[in-house]
Amino acid sequence: MAQAAVIQKPLTFEEFLAWDDGSGEDFELRDGFPMPIVDPTAKHEDVADELCERLSNHCKELSLPYVPKRQKQVMTGRNPSTGREESRRTDIVVFTKEEWERMRQSSSSAAAYVPPPIAIEVVSTNWKDDYEDKFNEYEALGISEYWIIDFSVLGGIRYIGKPKQPTMTIYTLVDGEYQPQQFRGDDRITSSILQDLNLTANQIFSAGR
Repeated sequence: MAQAAVIQKPLTFEEFLAWDDGSGEDFELRDGFPMPIVDPTAKHEDVADELCERLSNHCKELSLPYVPKRQKQVMTGRNPSTGREESRRTDIVVFTKEEWERMRQSSSSAAAYVPPPIAIEVVSTNWKDDYEDKFNEYEALGISEYWIIDFSVLGGIRYIGKPKQPTMTIYTLVDGEYQPQQFRGDDRITSSILQDLNLTANQIFSAGR
């Protein structure tokens, strides 16, 4: 295994995107320093891959001005204590088509330098990151919709209810605060941004079964 590079000073988001320690691990930028993240399970990847493909096809079929992409970095701003830049590696980022075309003309890494319309996370064992930390960061950033896919029923009861069951929650930004709407079973998914979705919660969860 390659020797991890030693970071001597905090990185900016742009420096972080160009940084490579040679280990092959995935990282997020936390308080200016690369932080390794846990590799997701195969089922987690299947759910995210399937959903991204469905959303991509939907946008193309309806000529919607959005481009869903997998595993992109989202710049979440600066650490309030130190002022150092931070990011999250998001399972699915839905970019505006205009922003994606701008990045196509750039030699820099494709990432969300500005708040994307939608961020989507598939819940893993570190579920509090999705329901608490990322929730707060994405809300403060002004991301219009934040989707949480909890197909494995990992989240706390206060987030997915009792009895616990596979749940998808779409948080929509209203007057600067996220308002939730939950979907289970054969509930049809409704989004204020990706309209006319012909997709149910079970169809999303099925890739993880």
